[in-house]
Amino acid sequence: MLEQLKEALATGYDLEWQDKANCTGANANLFFPERGASTRTAKGICRECQVRVECLEFAITTGEKFGIWGGMSERERRRVRKERQVAADRRAS
Repeated sequence: MLEQLKEALATGYDLEWQDKANCTGANANLFFPERGASTRTAKGICRECQVRVECLEFAITTGEKFGIWGGMSERERRRVRKERQVAADRRAS
């Protein structure tokens, strides 16, 4: 995660949205649970967050592989990336 943050800072991503995130100060274990543990609480916090879209877009764009970001797990974000790639390929052909 640190590498993605460094990359984001180096590439000029605007990270000010993080100051408004509902997860600020929350237990990180909620958002980075052990394999098989529930993500319900983290996703509930995200669902009510005013910067959910920015958070999710950051995670998708940077290829974040761990944790709950913008209310989605890595598997869910991977599906979004794949759908976006398919749509981009269709537009290009």
